Amino acid sequence: MRHKLILSATIAVAALLVLPSRTIPLIPVAQAACDPGTLLDKTTVDQIRDRLIKAGYKNPAKLRKGCDNAWHGTAIKDGQAINIAVTSDGRIVQEGD
Repeated sequence: MRHKLILSATIAVAALLVLPSRTIPLIPVAQAACDPGTLLDKTTVDQIRDRLIKAGYKNPAKLRKGCDNAWHGTAIKDGQAINIAVTSDGRIVQEGD
């Protein structure tokens, strides 16, 4: 019985390997290329998230660092979802749409 189970499993795996696979097209990730020699500071996403929460922002999300050493993302302030940036000197500013 055990040998039949192993044989069945082996045949099933072999069949999956032989079936034509569907390829999923890869979508390139958009990345801003920083100029060579751009020095990025060592701030982390966790540090920035904590700074935003301490400043009264809720649900900081989509945080990413730009070549200008500013962190960009979204958060909720006074019940409104807004775009925010944390500048390299630590200031939190609202960005345009």
